[in-house]
Amino acid sequence: MKKDFYEILGITKSADAAEIKKAYRKKAIEFHPDKNPGNKEAEEKFKLAAEAYEVLSDPQKKAKYDQYGHQAFENGGGGGYGGGHMNMDDIFSQFGDIFGSAFGGGGGFGGFSGGGQRRVKGSNLRIKVKLTLEEIANGVEKKVKVKRKVQAPGVSYKTCSTCNGQGQVMRVTNTILGRMQSASTCPSCGGSGQILDKKPANADAQGLIIDDETVSIKIPAGVVDGMQLKVSNKGNDAPGNSVPGDLIVVIEEIEHEFLKREGENLHLDLYISFPEAVLGVSKDIETVNGKVRIKLEEGIQSGKILRLKGKGIPNINGYGSGDLLVHVNVWTPKTLNKEQKQFFENGLKEENFIPNPEKGDKSFFEKVKDMFS
Repeated sequence: MKKDFYEILGITKSADAAEIKKAYRKKAIEFHPDKNPGNKEAEEKFKLAAEAYEVLSDPQKKAKYDQYGHQAFENGGGGGYGGGHMNMDDIFSQFGDIFGSAFGGGGGFGGFSGGGQRRVKGSNLRIKVKLTLEEIANGVEKKVKVKRKVQAPGVSYKTCSTCNGQGQVMRVTNTILGRMQSASTCPSCGGSGQILDKKPANADAQGLIIDDETVSIKIPAGVVDGMQLKVSNKGNDAPGNSVPGDLIVVIEEIEHEFLKREGENLHLDLYISFPEAVLGVSKDIETVNGKVRIKLEEGIQSGKILRLKGKGIPNINGYGSGDLLVHVNVWTPKTLNKEQKQFFENGLKEENFIPNPEKGDKSFFEKVKDMFS
């Protein structure tokens, strides 16, 4: 069982953002690889602290975690955390500023080396992936071709002489309050701590080339239009001793021909003829998992809503599936021949043709209310 995030950082649920950040910094410094070389237990605690901070420092993720716990982010849940799957470079690139000058001058990192050299992260890439309603309902693995910037074969880098590999330069300014020291990104290496040494002929000024790569993306069931998924380390490279950026996948839902989505529920308009409504009928209807047959009883009324439990869209966090709501519409013929018209004229005085709703028959507004209850 996963350990509680608040317990990992040693704080209570009432802790504010400043307290959460302070607690994480304390734990991260305590278990930092440079202070605990070769200690696997410390490394695991370092990662757990980063995982806890990633969730608790984000108001939306924190709210989800407070309500549902770890289950809120399982099964690929939307916007989930990645701490338990993060490597050290991910942690340093995302939360490195929190350590300040605890390791190396100006907040630089040595990772496992203790050398104080920073590792910058490349830029993220963003793509759109179109999904059918069937793919959303069942989950799918998509292979997409991505144009990434990668370091060219044969490229080499050397330590930046401006910042001595730190990625930052320190400036001292005289003010009325005394001498103030500040750190800023090195203008020569852009924060990587390294500059180009040998550049292949086909590389750009940073030693990078454009490469086509096919990336496999596992998309969980239940995603929604506009949701963003992250594929780690499939973005652009950066020069020097760097970590690739991430590939951000934006979900675009293709509108279904018959089914309309509303959250996890689906709606289907089913049109039947007047004779079918009178006599009853069996119908094959569309679902996200193929066609199913339903039976309509004799005398079914137009506006009747049939609920097919569990035939909707799965909840992305694994809390079951929505329903399929079938809206029955009796189609009234617009033109009649002489015999048909005479039949209905005779029926005007027939008792069976006179509207006589029973007490159990719900009004339109009651049906709408039931749909959302």
